[in-house]
Amino acid sequence: MDLDPTDIKAIITRMKRANGHLASVIRMLEEGSDCESALTQLAAVNKALSRAGYALVATGLQQCLAASEDGLDGVDAKKMEKLFLSLA
Repeated sequence: MDLDPTDIKAIITRMKRANGHLASVIRMLEEGSDCESALTQLAAVNKALSRAGYALVATGLQQCLAASEDGLDGVDAKKMEKLFLSLA
């Protein structure tokens, strides 16, 4: 399934923000920040990436449904399930 870049612009922005946030966490660790602060920030990065992943799957599913003449019958449910569960 190919995704249209305009449809996933917000997801890309979220991932870029998470990337910057992760760089900050790495910098914190390199500078000797306390464990609790670093873990709190790392949890925020993890949550942002998870949300981006779920949004990506949802966008892909919407595109599959829109492109299919058969609606849900034309969607490979097993494939979509596998993609969704890969985030778990």
